Amino acid sequence: MSAAELTPPEAARWAARGGLPLPADRHAAVAATADHIHSVVAVLRELDFGDTPPAPAYRAGEERHDAAI
Repeated sequence: MSAAELTPPEAARWAARGGLPLPADRHAAVAATADHIHSVVAVLRELDFGDTPPAPAYRAGEERHDAAI
């Protein structure tokens, strides 16, 4: 998908392709929701997680005392 906003007819077409036909009164709401999700994901894609360990390495409740302050 390009950076352009998703139009209600495009949202209906993509939903139908995925096997989820939408009633006509939901096209605009689905398009707006998809655009919002896309904008949030775009921000997350810009973050640098280079030094972040994978989730299985995380241990809840354990403090790391060797971390830089």
